[in-house]
Amino acid sequence: MARSRGAPIRLPRRAAIATSLAALALGLALWPGAAHAALRPPSRLRLTGYNATSLTVAWTAARGTRAFELRYRTGARGRWRRRRVGRRTRFVLGGLRTGRVVSIEVRACSGRRCSRWSRALRATPRRRRSPAQPAPAFGAGGPVIGGCPVFPANNAWNRDISGDPVDPNSAAYLARLGGHLHPDFGSNPSYGIPYVAVPASQPKVPINFIAYGDESDPGPYPIPPDAPVEAGSDHHVLVLQQGACQLYEMFNASFSGAGDQHWNADSGARFDLRSNALRPDGFTSADAAGLPILPGLVRFDEVRGRAIHHALRVTFDRTQKGYIHPATHFASSSTDPGLPPMGLRLRLKASFDISGFPPDARVILQAMKTYGLIVADNGSNWYFTGATDSRWNDDQLNTIKSVPGNAFEAVQSGPILRTGG
Repeated sequence: MARSRGAPIRLPRRAAIATSLAALALGLALWPGAAHAALRPPSRLRLTGYNATSLTVAWTAARGTRAFELRYRTGARGRWRRRRVGRRTRFVLGGLRTGRVVSIEVRACSGRRCSRWSRALRATPRRRRSPAQPAPAFGAGGPVIGGCPVFPANNAWNRDISGDPVDPNSAAYLARLGGHLHPDFGSNPSYGIPYVAVPASQPKVPINFIAYGDESDPGPYPIPPDAPVEAGSDHHVLVLQQGACQLYEMFNASFSGAGDQHWNADSGARFDLRSNALRPDGFTSADAAGLPILPGLVRFDEVRGRAIHHALRVTFDRTQKGYIHPATHFASSSTDPGLPPMGLRLRLKASFDISGFPPDARVILQAMKTYGLIVADNGSNWYFTGATDSRWNDDQLNTIKSVPGNAFEAVQSGPILRTGG
């Protein structure tokens, strides 16, 4: 039946109820508190590092979070300042004033919705004496740090591979990798992986393993409470014990000073620097490949000494389910033969001209020709790692970013193993 324009339309009772519920849902969605109710704020906001002008904080994300926003202020009445953090759960807040208390809060966001702010963390930037890092040298036993050889001269890390045969699958690997070299370190103390040498008398403390305890070497470890922690997302801690010449490395580590002082870590491994012994097949370490990290770092003093006598650590975003010794662990479920296995050795081609690069870059590139790169972890493609040091010349390091991945070739260094994982 026709209805006059403007006459009310009567809905069946069920349709009217459904319409009312829809309107109520829309109203709740538009209610300012709805966004907060839908997302949980981050938890465990904590300080993981500091220096005179910066604080490094980390937190734990709740499910459904797409990004984070951080705000901070100096003093109790300072103006709040905000930073968009993206998907990271760790952030270095720089440009702070030494000795001034800073309040920090973080909230989770998804689209236009954000959670409530987390509980405030208060911390103070202050000067920190970094333990001295003894200058590396090169002797009859290979590289030396703190009077200790960094493995024997015939260790895989220290072996000259410039004359080794090319891997039959080299072209397939390089076709998949693409990209350019990228030094994952520089003068900014927030980049690179720090390490410290401690005396043989350094007291040992308990280690609480959280994720991979069954594949970790049990504590205690001689790790001082103020051992430097990597500022990146992996939170590595590397400690060389002088005298005993033992290397202790931890992944995702943090110090707990409450009650019985100890370190927490997802995994940890101990290496005898006078031995070529590998970890058991299938075991990880502080690195996904089951390798030590310290031997593969580019270190400032050896670059200024104009010679690196060891292979370098490198990462790729996708790897295959397999490893080549000295690696002992894979971190992938892919059986794609075109992806690099952990432990794969890559060598800068002898034909690649490095004469036009500045001195520091030439030293690093020559090491890649003589000793090569070893695939050690999943990460950004062609990122190779150096030790944290404010003396790095970033302009010289940045020239290395022009080297393409196809300037390399894979070296035949052993069978691909698939035990454990």
